[in-house]
Amino acid sequence: MKPDQTPLLNRFRRIEGQVRGVAQMVADDRYCIDILTQVQAVKAALGRAESEILKRHAACCVSEAIASGDAAEQKVKFDELVDLFERAKR
Repeated sequence: MKPDQTPLLNRFRRIEGQVRGVAQMVADDRYCIDILTQVQAVKAALGRAESEILKRHAACCVSEAIASGDAAEQKVKFDELVDLFERAKR
């Protein structure tokens, strides 16, 4: 069973609003440090969303592959995670 997507969608809508707010700060020629502070807040919010999606992936997709007993599917899911972590290190 897939988890309810509503909280995650709401999170992305809040992030979208934050990004619009940062753009408006730039348009209003606000103080650079204030803008950078808000950019950091957006990055942190995206990081939390990323963590939530990763948890959901492990709870649903990866656990289903493990439960299936299908070695090929398990390898696919494992390789996806390894690739993700490799990209994150760059």
